[in-house]
Amino acid sequence: MKILRIPLVIVLIIVAGRAFNADAQTETILHTFGSGTTNGAAPLAGLVQGSDGNFYGTTSSGGTGSTYGTVFRISPSGSYTNLYSFGSSLTNGYDSRAGLVQGSDGNFYGTAYYGGTNSCNCGTVFRIYPSGTYTNLYSFAGSPNDGGNPSAGLVQGIDGNFYGTASEGGIGFPYGTVFRISPGGSYTNLYSFRGPPNDGNSPLAGLVQGSDSNFYGTTYSGGKSGLGTVFRMNPSGSYTNLYSFAGSPNDGANPDAGLVPGSDGNFYGTTSYGGTNGVEYGGDGTVFRISPSGTYTSLYSFGSSPTDGEIPDAGLVLGSDGNFYGTTSAGGTNDVEYGGDGTVFRISPGGSHTNLYSFGSSSADGEDPEAGVVQGSDGNFYGTTFYGGAGGVGIVFKLTVPLNPAANQISGIQLSGTNIIFTIPSVATETYQLQFSSSMTPTNWVNVPGVSVTNSIGALLTLTNFGGVVGPQGFFRFDITP
Repeated sequence: MKILRIPLVIVLIIVAGRAFNADAQTETILHTFGSGTTNGAAPLAGLVQGSDGNFYGTTSSGGTGSTYGTVFRISPSGSYTNLYSFGSSLTNGYDSRAGLVQGSDGNFYGTAYYGGTNSCNCGTVFRIYPSGTYTNLYSFAGSPNDGGNPSAGLVQGIDGNFYGTASEGGIGFPYGTVFRISPGGSYTNLYSFRGPPNDGNSPLAGLVQGSDSNFYGTTYSGGKSGLGTVFRMNPSGSYTNLYSFAGSPNDGANPDAGLVPGSDGNFYGTTSYGGTNGVEYGGDGTVFRISPSGTYTSLYSFGSSPTDGEIPDAGLVLGSDGNFYGTTSAGGTNDVEYGGDGTVFRISPGGSHTNLYSFGSSSADGEDPEAGVVQGSDGNFYGTTFYGGAGGVGIVFKLTVPLNPAANQISGIQLSGTNIIFTIPSVATETYQLQFSSSMTPTNWVNVPGVSVTNSIGALLTLTNFGGVVGPQGFFRFDITP
């Protein structure tokens, strides 16, 4: 056989010391809330990884000398620091229910549901340095001239400003708002929701900016059926209602979380209720896909089995393997008689669902994850639970998802001059070493020098066997190790 002097190439994949078990996830409890006078409690929000590699988050209660909540930092190994305790001055805001966003200036920005300098107690927007220095940027005034009580975090737009939602208040209509605020605190109300039947009501989730520069979001209620909407808005405030949820038995209802863009240009999200299961109780929730123009597809209905997750109150995150990851606040294999303690799940863009972990596996484990997960630079997933743990008021956890056999298929082999280029979807923290043998005898496998990647962050790896086509015919494989 002669193929342009190309050797016969057979590529095999082996994994050293690891079994392919899609359900063998490993949870590590990094921190337990509620112990000590400076510790936070009951986190309603997830984490964000800062540029320093640490994770930052908020708690809705607890803290030094008060129960008004905290801002904290935690390392990937679990080293915990309380950065700020709300309540020293209620005009600074308190009860933060939202996560943080790191701005381009390196500082973190967030919202508090209550507090502020106005008598309505309508909440604030704040900035906090990684060192813990705190500044109140804006105090909401509520109806009839302003929004109030933001339950969602912020997103920094491509113009450098931050955009967010307030769940209440508004100009002329008390159904919530969309606003813009500069890093220095210059505030603009962009849109006030008008409520059903033609508009949304109560935006509980934040925004995401699409590749078209528009912002996309959800409202918990409102719309044609009163069960929530998906909307699009440009940076100047021009608003379009894209979709109104219809509820069970054929649709989702009441999205408590925002959207995440997929690599296909569509947006993906969850609804807390609705779907084809648990219809008598309003449905157990769904995962959906929607295009920027409003084409909607329901991908999955929770509660399809007694051990499935239920009530996904949080949004999704796009993993490095191309799948989406999220949490449900109830359901799972533990404490089933009381509705389950919640789950972490994976779902493909096409709707293939896998329950990865059920909370409540021990008395020290967390329960009721109200927030989603974030994938760290090490490939692991990090998150919080609202209840559970030794203190009963939540934990910070790390979930290690082992090698997925579906992800480790050679996706491409091609020639480039005298080189052979291999493409393989990787899994974070794994080492990929290309090996060569002139025969299939296992003792003859040798590492190809310089063709190895360690601690990848996931996604596609491209490895080149330089000068490979000028050598003898032989066999190649990848040795994949933890």
